[in-house]
Amino acid sequence: MIVYNVTVNIDHDAHDAWLAWMQEEHIPRVMATALFVQHRMLKVLANDEGGITYAIQYTAPDMAHYERYRDEHAHRLQAEANDRFGGRFTAFRTLLQVVDPT
Repeated sequence: MIVYNVTVNIDHDAHDAWLAWMQEEHIPRVMATALFVQHRMLKVLANDEGGITYAIQYTAPDMAHYERYRDEHAHRLQAEANDRFGGRFTAFRTLLQVVDPT
């Protein structure tokens, strides 16, 4: 299993609209690609004056599924986030391999 982790720090003033958009639109669109088998959204528990931080994790069955997502869908879906919330968030992405599936 491969975990595609997207860590996002969203400005306080855009937080509520961003969170609703993520839950109602963006995550469902990512999952609609049928390349991930599950997802979860976690809030980072830290006092950050610069915004609120989340980790969004999408689990792919293997690297081929993730690479297909990256090649066929990632650019479009990331562009939607930039069009809607550009300048009000920072994001970085990490690719993880599940070692001990429990």
